[in-house]
Formats: sequence, C-alpha cells, structure tokens
Amino acid sequence: YFLIMAGIGVVAMKLVKAQEDYFMGGRSFGKIMQTFAAFGAGTGSSDPVNTGRTTFTSGMSGMWSVMYWLFVTPFYWFTGVWYRRMRHLTLGDWFVERYQSKALGAAYAVFGLGFFMVYGSMMFSAIGKVAAPLVGTGVYRLGGQDIPIEYVLVPVIGVVVLLYGILGGLRAAYWTDLVQGMCIILLSVMFGPFGLNKLVETFGDPQPQTMMDGFKILHQQLPPEQFDVVGATSSSEFPWYRIAAIVLINLAGIVVQPHFIATGGGSAKTETNARVGLVVGNFLKRFCTVGWALTALIALALYADSPELAADPDKTWGVASKELLGPGWTGLMLACLLAALMSSADAYMIVGSGLVVRNIYAAYINPNASEKEYVSIARLTGVMVVGGAVVISLFMMDVFAQLQLTWIVTVLFAAPFWVGILWRRATTGAAWLTVTYCAVVFLLAPWLAPEFFPALRTNPTLTASNDVTETTAIRKAAPSDVSRRRAAIKLWDDTQAQALEAAAAAGKWQELLQKLATPEGASPSDLPPSKQLSGLQQSLAKFAQAQAALEKLGGRPSPLQVGDELKEVTRTGGESIFWTGGLQAIDAEGNPLEGISPVPVGDPRKLSETATEQTFRYPEGTKFRGRGHFNFDLLLYQLCGLDLTRQSNAMLATLSLPPKVIMPFLVMILLSFLTKPNEPEALNRYYAKMKTPVSPDPDEDRDRLAEMVANPELVKQRKLFPNSNLEIEKFTLTDIIGFILCVATCFGVIYLAVLVAGLGA
Repeated sequence: YFLIMAGIGVVAMKLVKAQEDYFMGGRSFGKIMQTFAAFGAGTGSSDPVNTGRTTFTSGMSGMWSVMYWLFVTPFYWFTGVWYRRMRHLTLGDWFVERYQSKALGAAYAVFGLGFFMVYGSMMFSAIGKVAAPLVGTGVYRLGGQDIPIEYVLVPVIGVVVLLYGILGGLRAAYWTDLVQGMCIILLSVMFGPFGLNKLVETFGDPQPQTMMDGFKILHQQLPPEQFDVVGATSSSEFPWYRIAAIVLINLAGIVVQPHFIATGGGSAKTETNARVGLVVGNFLKRFCTVGWALTALIALALYADSPELAADPDKTWGVASKELLGPGWTGLMLACLLAALMSSADAYMIVGSGLVVRNIYAAYINPNASEKEYVSIARLTGVMVVGGAVVISLFMMDVFAQLQLTWIVTVLFAAPFWVGILWRRATTGAAWLTVTYCAVVFLLAPWLAPEFFPALRTNPTLTASNDVTETTAIRKAAPSDVSRRRAAIKLWDDTQAQALEAAAAAGKWQELLQKLATPEGASPSDLPPSKQLSGLQQSLAKFAQAQAALEKLGGRPSPLQVGDELKEVTRTGGESIFWTGGLQAIDAEGNPLEGISPVPVGDPRKLSETATEQTFRYPEGTKFRGRGHFNFDLLLYQLCGLDLTRQSNAMLATLSLPPKVIMPFLVMILLSFLTKPNEPEALNRYYAKMKTPVSPDPDEDRDRLAEMVANPELVKQRKLFPNSNLEIEKFTLTDIIGFILCVATCFGVIYLAVLVAGLGA
C-alpha cells in the first residue's frame, strides 16, 4: 500500500511545471476527482474512532459527534462556486485582494500553518492509538528498548505522505485520494456483514439464519433507547438545540479552513465540478457515518462485557476490528485507516506550503523568483507542515486535547471572510480589529486573565456550578445490560486486586527498609538505596492510582439477570460554569477539601410511571477554587440575569457557542462603519470577478473578466439588491434546485439512520 502511494507521487511529479500545477493541479479536475478530494480531506482517521466511542456510550445518537456537519453541507452548493471564482492559489491571496493588505494575507498564512499542524497531529495520534490492537502488539523492539508502536508508525506514515505529496503536489494528492476514498468507503461497510454474522453465531439458533436475523438479535440484545437517533433526555449529550448551535458555529468557521480553497472547488475545471464535488464528497462522509454507528452498536451487543471497553470506550473500533476481522481483513482495515489519515494530511501539506510560498516568501522575501524556485520552496515547507504535525503528535499523543486546540481557532478569520464576501463596506481596519478581538477574547484572555487576576479563581460568583440532576428510570434488563454489568463487576474486581497487590508490595518494601535500618538487618549492599526507595515509591504510586480508580467506580455493582428490574441512574450536572478545569472545594484558608458532595434539594419529581428526577446542589457556603482557563462566553449571560446554575451540561455547552459566532460579526460590521473604506476601484474589480462565471479555457476566462470589469452595469444586474452595498448575487434556478436537493438529502441521511436503527425491531 505504501509503495503504491509513493509510486503515484513519482508519476505525478512529471506533470508539475509551475505553482498552479503544484498547488492546484492545473485546475484540471472533474466531478469524480473533486468528489474524492473533498471526501478524503474531510474524513480523517479519528472520525470512525470518535463515532465508535460515542455510539458505544450513548447509542445511535452518538453519531452526531461526527454528523453535526450534516446541515452545513447544503451551503457548500454556493461556497464551491466562490472558491472557483476567486481564481487564487490560497485563501491568503483572497484576503490580500479583498482587503488590499499583504500583512493580512501573511497573518492568515501563520494561522493556516498552525491549524494544519495541530489538526494533522490529531489524526496522526488517532491512527497511532488504533493501530496497536490491530497489529496485535503494543510495543516495537528497537535498539534493545521497548517503544510503543504508535511512536514508530506515526513517523513512517509522515515520511510516506511527504514522499508522494512533495513529489507530485495536489495532483498526486487527488489521485491517491481516489484510491484512499474507495478504502474509506470499504472501511465503512466492511463490519456490517462480519458483525451481523457474528451476532447470529453467538446468540442465534442452531438453524441456518440470514443477515436480517442479525438485526433482530441486535434489537434483542440492546435496550430500545440505544436506537434513538436524537437524544431526547436532559442528560443527553446531543439534544437538538446543541446540534443546531454546532451547525451554526461550523458554518461560520468551515469556510476559512485553509484547504477548502483547493478541495472546496478552487482546483476544479468548472464551477459545476466544484460545487458537485464538494457537496457529493461531503455527503459520502455523512452516509459512511451511519455505517460507523452501526458498527459500534454491533460492538456494544457483542462486547458490552469487555472490561477493556468499559474502562476505555475509545478502543471500540480497534477491539471490534481485532475480534471480528480475520487475517488479511485486519491488514485491510489498517490500510483503510491509514488512507483516511493520508488523504487528509496530503491536502493539508500542499495547501500549507502554498500559504508560505504565496503569502510570506513571494510577498516579503523574493517576489521575483522563478516558478521552479517557488515549487522548490513549497516542497521544503511541506516538510515543515507534516513534520510539525508528527512532532506535536509524538509529544501530546492525546486526540481529545489536540482537538480542543482547533475548536475555536477558525473563528479568528470567519467574520472578515463572510462579511467581506457579502458586503462592500467591510474594511481592512475592521478586519484587523476583528481578528485581534477574537484572538484576545477567545484565545489569550481565558489563559492570561487568571494569571493577572488570581482572585478570579475564588470569586463566589465565578465559582458557581450547575445543579446536579439525577434521573432514575426502571426498566427490564436487556442482554447487553447484563453484559455491561459483568464488565463493570470485573473492572471493579480487577481494580481492587491491583490496589491490594500494590499495597502488599509497598508493605514488603517498607519491611525491607526497616530491616536495613537495624544493625542485625540485611546488608545494604544486597539492594542499592536508590532502588529501595524507587521500589517503595512505585508501589505507593500504583496503590494510590488504584484507590483513586476504585473511588471513581463507586461501590461494587451487584449481579444482574435478563428481565430483572434494572434501576438505571443517569447523573448529569455539577460542572463548573466558568472554569474549563472544574472546581476544587477549599476551606477558609484556601486549602483543598475532600469529600464535598452535592446534597438533595426538595423531593424527587415524577417524570413518568417508571422515571423520577432529583436535583442536587453543593451545601450553602461551600467555597471553591476554579481550575483551568476562564470561560468568558458565559459571563455575558450571567450579566444579563440568566441563572446558569439551573441549566444542563448540554445547554451550557450550547450557550457558549453563540458569542463566538455573533460577537465577531457585530464587531466587524460596527467597526467597518467607523474605519476608512477600501479603494472603490479595487473593490469594483474584486466584486466583478466574483460575479463572472468561470470558463475552463484560460483565454476565454480572461476576456470574460475584462468585459465584466469594464461594464459596472453588468455587475449591478447580477446583484440581488442592486442599489445597496450588499453583494449577494441573484439566485439562479440551478442554485435554488441544488440547494433544495441538498436539504432533502440531509433528511435522507437522517431517514437512513432511522431506517438502519429500526431494522429487525
């Protein structure tokens, strides 16, 4: 697989003559290549892994951990045309042209490099974590040392991506994306037949049965709540309002992800190819997500009693691959996961190198370099992008922490992009001030404010937490409930055994140290003092770790049988409202306190015949210290009088998103009225270009542009509001029909998820 990918790069290298060949593949791609480019760049190795984890823990509604982009997809029908009509090599070039500022383009280039390195590192870490159970060993022997296999695999993948990407540019990336896209689709459907047959073998009758019987057994093994596509309870992680808020912030930020100018349509031969490729490629991912969710449900039915998954649901995909797939198929699964990573990393590398060449090197260092020199610099900076991602991955190796670093970064340039596209009055000064505002409020202030004002951490108003809500529902235990209970009991027993073993080891070390301290004891030469102390410390550390794990698990669960009355207790809330790291109870002198727990408030409320709800709060007067970073987003609601302590975890997470979307746009629009307008001539030229349909013939395209620039009335005729500063283009029949079909497809994806969840019910 690695050799085939590298060979494609060698072949594509012969076609690279200039920057446009390297960064945009000569703008020669049709619908199929654009489709798989968008699909490959948008589907990473972490996507099936994340879907597997959240579906294993939350049921079918866990698919929204990846599916929340679904209702953003119809808007790609318009943005695909924008990227093609820009006629640029990077989005940094667009900021330079629209705001007449090389410096703004360079700032965007720095942002793009950081984004690619961190986002790419998350995918490298994901493949490293999943590869170990697939390969069958967690370590690799090198130079007499045991090295975790991910620390060997991640650099090797980086070298292969560099090889074909550096040689062949975007054309090589797209050719490999076509192969890798097929692998990802195969990955998405591979588990279905294997998993359903395994269900029949494990739980079915001895008589011959069909795959549909596997779906029936799936419903017999899992409780009905596991098949709900949208979470309906207050404790759900993905209620409808949170999904809506995530769609809003993703719509605002996705358009400024740097690779979108290439995979989003800028490299397409025509506008139709651009919009069809972007939309269809992303819908492919949404359909694949349904397959990933089904895989996790099958894994839950088969392996709910796995202590390994009970302790770490992140391993769902790896464990299912190891248990369900035989030799050869396991290797194919690993190749498919590698494809998901590499199809994203190659696009990030090439677009990142384009930002360096176009918006830093050509803009400030050597604007008169030859095309050959620009391509050479691009190849060197591609090493920096992938190398940086590999280094961050090796040092962090924490997928969730790396993902957190990318959540809000795109907000920096979102408002200048949207407002600049749609409103002529947007100014350079307002764009700079908006980027600065977002950087300070969303990135710097949460980190720096507690450092400069330590009293914030103990302020009673700012150390509030939301109420704890405990929902108790009584139902009949399904087979998967029994399996989960067995796994929980075994996990508790194993943890207790580890604690007892560590305590015994620590006791033996203490006895030895006491003997060594007496004249008639053992000889100190029998054991070096450093090893004595180290052994005791390690044993005590293991004991403390096991004790903490036991406390977190609570009391030992009681055994359960199918059909028994199962009291299902769901507890949510008790989260710090303003501090990302939670709260620590303290005494009057600021010393940490242990054992402070919320107490019941009032009587339980009856939700139905079988469910009740009880509210808990921390005792009045309990003092806390905030940990982590300060969350300014929710402070606005507090100042407006909203009682945040009565909101659920999902509602708090939802409320934190609108300020990140709305405030930058308000700042951008307000400051545009207060700052100097841009040059009318440059704006006329820019908006004329954005309203000129692209011709695949370069000469004809130049003639069309010249005609549109020379005739302002033609531009005015294309505007929806001709006598205003709004630059919204009139919608064509193709625009309207395409958008409606995209929205219908969104509901089609949801219907497919509901249909799959209902098979065999």
